[in-house]
Amino acid sequence: MLKIGELKPGDIVKVNDDGVEREGTVVRVSHEEHQALIDNGIQEFWYSQGDITSVPLDEGHLIKLGFERQDLDGAVKYLKGAFRLVTPRKGDFSNIEMWYREDRRHFSFPLGVHELQNLHLSMTKVPLEV
Repeated sequence: MLKIGELKPGDIVKVNDDGVEREGTVVRVSHEEHQALIDNGIQEFWYSQGDITSVPLDEGHLIKLGFERQDLDGAVKYLKGAFRLVTPRKGDFSNIEMWYREDRRHFSFPLGVHELQNLHLSMTKVPLEV
């Protein structure tokens, strides 16, 4: 389960819309109400923390976010400007190394798309949006 405090406008998340799971984009966050206004592709609606989950990071989402893929001796590198992300092998997003200029970070657990978006923003000061 996500914490509302982790979300920022533009983040891609999954919502439970009366039993139907949909990907959506955070429009606004209300910390007081513990809810997020999310555009679920059909409408904008306020969702509570229990109805919002993380979208697992995968190659498809990286491509949608504008990354280019480069194969490296079994590993895969994804590039967007000076920002780099490397996975040890195709489809394995459980061990990620990323860097932007001198800032290098390593994650030995799967990230959600919204977490990558927030890391990209903190490292580059540029939002990562579709």
